[in-house]
Amino acid sequence: GREPAKPLLDEFHAWLLDTRRQLSKKSGLAEAIGYALNHWQALIRYASDGRIEIDNNAAERALRAIALGRKNFLFAGSDAGGERAAAIYSLVGSAKLNNLDPEAYLRFVIERIADCRISELDSLLPWKVAEQIAKTKPPAAA
Repeated sequence: GREPAKPLLDEFHAWLLDTRRQLSKKSGLAEAIGYALNHWQALIRYASDGRIEIDNNAAERALRAIALGRKNFLFAGSDAGGERAAAIYSLVGSAKLNNLDPEAYLRFVIERIADCRISELDSLLPWKVAEQIAKTKPPAAA
């Protein structure tokens, strides 16, 4: 569990408060401590909610491809082209997060989206179509 973190967080909180009292309010460290204290509840939320990770590494990894491709986006052609690229990145990322092959997921969606009512678009979400995609997957080459 995360119980061992609580005493450390309490000790760190006390240190922040004590150290801030000893600093000039204009110092960089005092500003950093003030920031931490102003966001303290959000910073420690992971310790009381097991669904929350201590870091945001998963989000950073998900955005890595976008960061690497940033220069290429200069040539998207237009704002609309950039929005379309962002939509594709979102679909690919959602497929990966749901353990689907992005190419198979995009193929599945593209084959069905034209016949899909707007009110039924959520039926194409990755977690709703995983079983269907698995059934349509061609057998691996021998």
